[in-house]
Amino acid sequence: MELNLIQKITIWVIPVIFAITLHEAAHGYVARYFGDKSAWMLGRVTLNPLKHIDPVGTILVPLSILLMSKLLGGGFILFGWAKPVPVNFAALRHPKQDMLWVALAGPAANLFMALIWAMVIHLGVAMGGNALGSSYGQPLVLMGAAGIFINAVLMALNLFPLPPLDGGRIAVSLLPGQYAWRYASIEPYGFYILLFLMMMGWLNVLLSPVLGVVLMLASVFAGIGNSDMVYLIQAVTS
Repeated sequence: MELNLIQKITIWVIPVIFAITLHEAAHGYVARYFGDKSAWMLGRVTLNPLKHIDPVGTILVPLSILLMSKLLGGGFILFGWAKPVPVNFAALRHPKQDMLWVALAGPAANLFMALIWAMVIHLGVAMGGNALGSSYGQPLVLMGAAGIFINAVLMALNLFPLPPLDGGRIAVSLLPGQYAWRYASIEPYGFYILLFLMMMGWLNVLLSPVLGVVLMLASVFAGIGNSDMVYLIQAVTS
């Protein structure tokens, strides 16, 4: 199943925009619930993607990855980012405890969206044919696979326990006081540590357990086998 560049962009554009932007919206919504109105006052507690799109992180970077993957061949891991939602942790009613829920909201939103996209696959299969063959529902099936993959990647990456990622903030929330703030102090170096892990090829290994769990759950919701899900993921990322 070979997709040209236009087909890839068509399949990926909606899943990528919603995966990235609703992740940020979830942070803002939960922060408001726990007392911080920073994002709400800036109009960022909304499901409107236009409020969250970053021209570089939401559009240029994912589009460049798609283009380079097509020109160079081979599979790829698509990622990107939206404009960060401002969160004033000091404004939360219980800053250290509430930080956990604010940080967890983004990955939880990605898991929810992955399962929604799994049901899109189920709908596509129900429209005729099967998940692997051509049918009227094949565009939905492929878009659903793209949605599952981008949300699984963002969820796994953001749960990695490294500040300033969501997983790092979750770790800071759970650690005892003195250890929590010492751990939080590595935040300025978090990007460089992440880049090092990526260059060494270790990041994929560390993220694979979470990716595996999300794909397994998505297979159940889509009503297809794990091997069929893997095939679809390979089809939209190759």
